[in-house]
Amino acid sequence: MSKIELFAAIRRDLAAGMSGRAVEEKHRVGRRTVSAAMASALPPPRKAMPPRGSKLDPFKPAIDDILRADLDAPRKQRHTVRRIYHRLLDEHGMADVSYQVVRTYVADRKPKIRAESGRGPIKVFFPQTHRPGAEAEVDFGEVVINLRGEPVTCMLFSFRMSFSGKAIHRVFASGGQEAFFEGHVHALQRLGGVPTGKVRYDNLRSSVAKVLGFSRQRIETQRWTAFRSHYGLDVFYCQPGIEGAHEKGGVEGQIGWFRRNHLVPVPRVESFDQLNAMVDQWDDQDDARRIGTRDRTVGEDFAVEQPLLARLPDDDFETGIWLTPRVDRYSQVTVRTNRYSVPVRLVGRPVRVQLHASHLVVYDGREQVAWHERLMAKGGSRLDLDHYLEGLIRKPGALPGATALEQARAAGRFTPVHDAWWAAARKAHGDAAGTRALIEVLLLHRHMPHDHVVAGLATAVRAGALTADAVALEARKFAETDDRPPTSSPGLRTLPANVISLTERRLAQLPTDTRPLPTVTAYDQLLRRRAEGTGS
Repeated sequence: MSKIELFAAIRRDLAAGMSGRAVEEKHRVGRRTVSAAMASALPPPRKAMPPRGSKLDPFKPAIDDILRADLDAPRKQRHTVRRIYHRLLDEHGMADVSYQVVRTYVADRKPKIRAESGRGPIKVFFPQTHRPGAEAEVDFGEVVINLRGEPVTCMLFSFRMSFSGKAIHRVFASGGQEAFFEGHVHALQRLGGVPTGKVRYDNLRSSVAKVLGFSRQRIETQRWTAFRSHYGLDVFYCQPGIEGAHEKGGVEGQIGWFRRNHLVPVPRVESFDQLNAMVDQWDDQDDARRIGTRDRTVGEDFAVEQPLLARLPDDDFETGIWLTPRVDRYSQVTVRTNRYSVPVRLVGRPVRVQLHASHLVVYDGREQVAWHERLMAKGGSRLDLDHYLEGLIRKPGALPGATALEQARAAGRFTPVHDAWWAAARKAHGDAAGTRALIEVLLLHRHMPHDHVVAGLATAVRAGALTADAVALEARKFAETDDRPPTSSPGLRTLPANVISLTERRLAQLPTDTRPLPTVTAYDQLLRRRAEGTGS
């Protein structure tokens, strides 16, 4: 039995009237044990054995002195364990003490000596309580997606409310300032307001131009100052390095949780718009989860703090960056080390480029002339074959080896049907004339849907009709029988829903025309009279 059970049995027998000697004989214990049991039901603690001596004991004061001296020494000229060991051998005559014994003692004493001198720090984490609607955290994290069959490394933006844990995410091609601003705008619109307290940030280049020493003071970028002023954000910059990560641990953990739970396995998407639509659905689904041991879900806590958020400004902030490059002789503009095509009529002229996180738009004055998805690698090019058609009519021999043609094939816009019709046209009309006929067909894509033109090409190939007019005729026939709703190209600029066409408005206000339709019946009498006169 245990010693506590032994004491209980002794106390029970003594209470029953047994003598001390009888109890000693029954339980085979001595008088001291019986006396201890009578004094307390709990056995006395076992006496600790005196510490065993060590061969290192005479040298421990010397080691402590070395460690204390290191507190004021330059950081790169402090003692290592090996240097301490050799000094003990050379200067103090230490013998028969292994290096492992010295290393164990130094590992134990070094943090204690630093703490005793007041230079700690002893790392302690303090629980925090966040007020609803007041605090938030922002950060970027890397994710990998499968974009059109290729693995691509992207940036995941996360804006997390500290009280509820409600987080809004957005995936961008890069983590530049455009993505930083667009992520904020999307998050604040989804949240329906602006936090009234501190929003914690890393020292990102998008917001911080320079960190001033080891203080909390920062020199901010001009556009970031304007942006946070527009939305009324009260920013708090964390310490640089790994120490700053602990100051916004909520969003750091949130990015990892989101990546493990929603981006595993790696999603396969055709565009960032498709991926971000999925991300918005995942954010809504996460309202039903509980964080740790909380009693309420994320959605329930956010319902408490959402009415406490500050009101969003009435007007939006322009998140895109305006650039003014000049079109080179290849009909391209260079934006952030990458090249993008524009119509050949703009060669040599300056244009305006509005750069966004995932795409860019090129303007000639107020007219939109090009739209491109941003390239993620450096030194690449994205060329639209349609931009070169006017120049290729004059130089048809440049089309077979054109880079724009290869990119159109890779993107699926120049199909095998185009190639089949082109080969038949060159065989029938010659290389130059057949290529010009193909270019005229490609011009049809500007005002006819892509599927209709491809269907017209397929019919024309089977019928042996090798002219652009024949392809246009067959495409219109296919359009008349196609009941599918028309799809718009991503580069086609459409009017917003709140913009009304003045022409449509004027036509709608015109009164109903009740006049009869025009007829040429009266002129038929003249034709008959002429025929009678000729016969006579």
